[in-house]
Parts: sequence; structure tokens; C-alpha cells
Amino acid sequence: MKFGPVPVADARGAILAHSVMAGTKKLRKGMMLDDTHVALLAEAGVSEVVVARLEHGDCHEDEAARHLAAALTPDPKRANLRVTEPFTGRVNLIADHAGVALLDVEALLAFNRVNPMITVATVPQHQQMGAGGMVATIKVISYAVPLADVQRAAELASGAIRLATPIFGSAGLVVTDIPGGPPNDKGIAAMRGRVEALGLSLDVVQIVPHAVDALAQALTRMNTDIVMILTGSATSDVEDVAPKAVRRAGGQVDRFGMPVDPGNLLFLGALGKRPVIGLPGCARSPALNGADWVLSRVACGIPTAGADIAAMGVGGLLKEIPTRPQPRAKPKVT
Repeated sequence: MKFGPVPVADARGAILAHSVMAGTKKLRKGMMLDDTHVALLAEAGVSEVVVARLEHGDCHEDEAARHLAAALTPDPKRANLRVTEPFTGRVNLIADHAGVALLDVEALLAFNRVNPMITVATVPQHQQMGAGGMVATIKVISYAVPLADVQRAAELASGAIRLATPIFGSAGLVVTDIPGGPPNDKGIAAMRGRVEALGLSLDVVQIVPHAVDALAQALTRMNTDIVMILTGSATSDVEDVAPKAVRRAGGQVDRFGMPVDPGNLLFLGALGKRPVIGLPGCARSPALNGADWVLSRVACGIPTAGADIAAMGVGGLLKEIPTRPQPRAKPKVT
């Protein structure tokens, strides 16, 4: 691609690099200049404009963006994405449903190394998305790029972006109640919002005493796809009330504790084939915490074993809360 200033008389068929006023009419950057535009510029006394002109082997920014988007998401419907029309070298990939972003990170890194003018920016891996949210944007920065680079980038990252959608339809919540404990309505409302944001329904809510037998009996009555437990007192050990109740109900506990803050006291297990999520106390608030990460992945059928939870620690410091009972730093002595 050739780029630079040219006499207006020689600008026909070139791409205007910078917006310019031609009398009272504004010619916007990125437009292809034709005879009418050249005449307007000449009449306005403009003698020179900065333009880009494609050379042999170049691909226009919009065509390049279209080609790259088609490679990154070759089957948008199957990937649960909507692909926008290219404009100024940009194409966006939009979530068609609620779900979780699934990215081939290594392929996307290779894509972005081909040519600095060829870029894709995405949400983080496993980011929960609502319908209509932007999962990725493909942007060709210059007005044209070598077709060979477009083809190379497309080849390296074929099918690298998709959205996993929920494989379950219903969830149930058991809340344990203790005298003088936190109010239950707030926590139930927060969890209902989380479940419904994923397109699931919160079909059953049970409130039972904070005791192993009572909780175990409630768990055996649950017939929802996902079972969640919100205890009135924080789960402090794998032998505490909630994990023990899961085992007594015939289930198993696969992981207790996660390196995400807030959210450390989460546990994950199963009752038969149904996932069980023991929620941390912070799940009573709608603010982002580790429970959001686990619930969204579980709901979408993304493997969430102990190693997956352990890997959440890098980037897992979600929020500093100065009023926490155990501050991170010692107070300054004055």
C-alpha cells in the first residue's frame, strides 16, 4: 500500500486518509475519492490530500476484516455468535445467547503476531456473556494489508472464538438458617439474578436449619439440574456442615477452597450426575466473586475440576475490600 500526500488532480481512485473540508462539505477519511470528490476539492482550493492507494497483493481493510472474522468463527450459528458487517476495517463478534467465551488463546496470540495492522481483541477466557455482549472485535488498522498476511492469520486461528451456552435448564438453592444470621432474602435474590442471567430458572428454594441432617434431607429432595448451597455460617473446613451434608446425602465433594478473592470458601461436588456448588458467603451480594466464575462454567458444561479452580488464582483478585475483618496490610502506626 502506498500512503502519503498527492496532488488533488491525482487522487481519483485513492482512499482519503484524513477527513477534509471541501467548501461546506466534509469528506470523511476512508472514503474512495471519485471524480466528484476531486472536483469539490479543487473548487474549494485544496491542492493536496493525504491518501492510501492499494497495490498488487493488497486487501482492503473491510474485505480483510470480513475474511478474518469468517476464519475466526467459520460457523457463527454453531458458535452462538453474530458477526457484524465490516465498517472502517472492523467486524464485531456478538453473543447471540447468554454463555461463556471459549477462546483458543494460543491461536489468537499467533494471529496477532502476523502483522501489527491485523488485530483481534477479545474478552478474557471464560468471561460470562449476556446476549448482545461483544465477545471480540477484529480490526484492520491500516486501510489495506497484504492479502498473504490476511490468509496467514486466518489459517492460524481458524475457529478460535466461540460461545459455550448452558447445557442445564434449572437450578435449586438450599439456604441454611441460623439464629441471628444474615438475612436470607438478599442472598436468594442475588443467586436468582445469577441463575437467570445465564438463562436458567431457579426452580426450588429451600430454607432449612444449619444442621447436617436437615441439609442432607433437603439435598435428597432436590430434583433440579444444578444444586447450590448457601450456608448461614461460613463453611470453614471440608468436614463442616455443608460438605458433610453432601456426603451424607450420597454425594461427593471434589474441591473445597479456591484462590479467588472474594470467593475463597466455595466448594464443588456432585450428587450423582448433578453438580453441587457450595457457595461462599460473598454470594449473598450481587458483586462479582468466585461463585460467578464457577456457576457459569458449570452451567455451560465447561470442565471445572480442582486443577481448573486452582488455575483461577492468576487474575483471581477481584476486589479489594478495605473493611474486611482481616485487612491485607497492617494499619499505619502514627
